[in-house]
Amino acid sequence: MRSSLAPGVWFLRNFSRDSWFRGFTLVITFLIYTCYHMSRKPLSIVKSRLHQNCSELINPINDTHSPNDTTWCSWGPFDKDDYKELLGAVDNAFLVAYAIGMFISGIFGERLPLRYYLSAGMLLSGLFTSLFGLGYFWDIHVLWYFVLVQIFNGLVQTTGWPSVVACVGNWFGKGKRGFIMGIWNSHTSVGNILGSLLAGIWVNTQWGLSFIVPGIITAAMGVFTFFFLIEYPEDVDCTPPQHHGGPEENQDNPEDPGNCSYSHRESSVEAASCSKEPCPEPEPAAISFLGALKIPGVVEFSLCLLFAKLVSYTFLYWLPLYISNVANFSAKEAGDMSTLFDVGGIIGGIMAGLISDSINGRATTCCIMLILAAPVMFLYNSIGQNGITSSIVMLIICGALVNGPYALITTAVSADLGTHKSLKGNAKALSTVTAIIDGTGSVGAALGPLLAGLISPTGWNNVFYMLISADVLACLLLCRLVYKEVLAWKASLSRVRGSSLALTHPR
Repeated sequence: MRSSLAPGVWFLRNFSRDSWFRGFTLVITFLIYTCYHMSRKPLSIVKSRLHQNCSELINPINDTHSPNDTTWCSWGPFDKDDYKELLGAVDNAFLVAYAIGMFISGIFGERLPLRYYLSAGMLLSGLFTSLFGLGYFWDIHVLWYFVLVQIFNGLVQTTGWPSVVACVGNWFGKGKRGFIMGIWNSHTSVGNILGSLLAGIWVNTQWGLSFIVPGIITAAMGVFTFFFLIEYPEDVDCTPPQHHGGPEENQDNPEDPGNCSYSHRESSVEAASCSKEPCPEPEPAAISFLGALKIPGVVEFSLCLLFAKLVSYTFLYWLPLYISNVANFSAKEAGDMSTLFDVGGIIGGIMAGLISDSINGRATTCCIMLILAAPVMFLYNSIGQNGITSSIVMLIICGALVNGPYALITTAVSADLGTHKSLKGNAKALSTVTAIIDGTGSVGAALGPLLAGLISPTGWNNVFYMLISADVLACLLLCRLVYKEVLAWKASLSRVRGSSLALTHPR
């Protein structure tokens, strides 16, 4: 009788080469976008340091400020009464540039090698993030410098999202995409947490390092990406994923020049080469912007993400300042507390992916979480600061419900639509569809912090009313898709019942 294999040997024999490369692709793209988000977070932590109440601090020797000046320790030009508007302008310099650049980025992403595109984007992103921090060491106090750096940083950061989603979509089929991408998309929250913790180390001393250190890490990851990213399974002789069942799709369009069976009828020599490697036919043309908009569901999910991202990015950029103002925490304490919102975001993203895979309903999952998020945001603003325990619990729940739909739409939904059956296997559309959806969402990401900066002087309650309204609008935009999913479930149940009756009462 043969002895059983040791667990380690069994694992190595059964964990295929394809699985190793897929796992490596998930890890490297996870680290790539973790760095992108890590480099965006420091500004929200440093805001409360750029403008602070200096009345409790001791004036330095030979200080020329008036004894009644409570902003002498703030950083100009953010030491004036309109500091919230100025900080909002700096936020929006990045976010508006990001929103505009995202629509263009997907087009470039389809036509350029992803490895080169991502590497260049990360190196430039690291540079501009560091330049913002160097404003501290160069003693720069003019608004245009910080705005200009943010504009360029926003543009180069658009290289990230369409590229990493396209790369993951190239390696993974639709089967468990929601769950896999739910876990993978936690890079957003992990990046925010790392950015907050790193920025918090230097926020009360040399705040410039809060930007320079994440910038250096991001640039270093860009170099790593250049040497190790693998764009397509075919590049390392791995099996490409089946997005829509493979053979049936080919039968639907036998005249497709990319169809191996058609090539076989044309030439036995071509068929032989086709069985060993991809067909030597011209690659499908990249899809147009209008062509991507015609894919069913792209418009609805794009508009939904506009409002969902408006809510998420308002929390991203203004939550530390809100906690500092309302709960009277220091800049570092407020930054550390705000990371709990991102912890909730990790949980919410995984839950959304798992549930949507189980019920086969992306829109329904998003809609339910958006409905629950509205009352939770109201409760957090009302009772969230009554104690440390309630604040922690409410932040985690709020983060899960706000970031869950956002994570699902930007990952699994984008990949689903980018490999939609109407495209007949043209994977070139994935980067453009991802850019359209996230680009539209980025318009909301720019509007949210801008509105928060304008509304917050009238009271934080009004900011939360704005967020709740946006959340409700995001839910309403998915109603048609939810209705279609419900009809699909009914049809599926009818078929199951019909099959059961046929088995129970055979002719």
